Amino acid sequence: MKQTVGNKVVLIGAGDVGVAFAYALVNQGTCDHLAIIDIDEKKLAGNVMDLNHGVVWAPSRTKVTRGTYADCEDAAMVVICAGAAQKPGETRLELVDKNMKIFKNIVDSVMGAGFDGIFLVASNPVDILTYAVWRYSGLEWNRVIGSGTVLDSARFRYMLGERYEVAPTSIHAYIIGEHGDTELPVLSSATVAGISMRKQLEKTPGLEEDLEKIFEKTRDAAYEIIDAKGSTSYGIGMGLARITKAVIQNQDVALPVSALLHGEYGQEDIYIGTPAIINRKGIRRVIELELSEHEAERFNHSADTLRAIQEKFFAPED
Repeated sequence: MKQTVGNKVVLIGAGDVGVAFAYALVNQGTCDHLAIIDIDEKKLAGNVMDLNHGVVWAPSRTKVTRGTYADCEDAAMVVICAGAAQKPGETRLELVDKNMKIFKNIVDSVMGAGFDGIFLVASNPVDILTYAVWRYSGLEWNRVIGSGTVLDSARFRYMLGERYEVAPTSIHAYIIGEHGDTELPVLSSATVAGISMRKQLEKTPGLEEDLEKIFEKTRDAAYEIIDAKGSTSYGIGMGLARITKAVIQNQDVALPVSALLHGEYGQEDIYIGTPAIINRKGIRRVIELELSEHEAERFNHSADTLRAIQEKFFAPED
């Protein structure tokens, strides 16, 4: 990995998610230069102008420009939000055929420009497409990150906060597995204001059923939002900004992303949602949570679901 100059980020895809990410990035002053690539050049020009007019209120100056693939040469990160959007009633996995072809062209163009930074993938199905970016790019696995379950975990923490009347920042609980219908909550290691959820489950009748209902609401939230407003954008945009900040600022922070497993949870050669330590080099290491027997069964089912789709497009990596 060559040393890139500055903290330049290239965003590919300025739809609802991409623009929400760009807006969060500028508001937080995370990068020096944000170059945006999109096929709708007229709308892109308007978004770039609009974002630049807000820079005066940001904590630091971010230069926002209309980008080309040539911008990838010296970028620290390329964030992919392009692709077909999820429609009402459509699962994330049903998008795979549409987006696989799009991604091959995107990754070839990025790598052809001499890119040598960190990929962050947000498009769905994110676990499958992150694996595709890794295979298409030829980069080391740790330099290709998917947004994974960062949004799902945020939703879960928010909803648990509402139940317990505690700020979600005081709740530590992960959703892992596929970013989709087979994901699962890890209640065995969750804490609310430092109190073990596992111990609460042992001594509180009916709590497990209540928490499972909260999880189901978390899992299905995207469908509700898409039905109401056409897409999810703000939550994932802020989640992407959080991952980007962890990379750019070399934070060594644990975030639930889509990462390649090398034996963790008994799984290999698959990108899936799990906590991982994120820094300037991408994923420093994957964190394997200690799962209960039931959680392990659910995780394996999630991994099997993803692998069945993945193997339609890629032979297993040796």
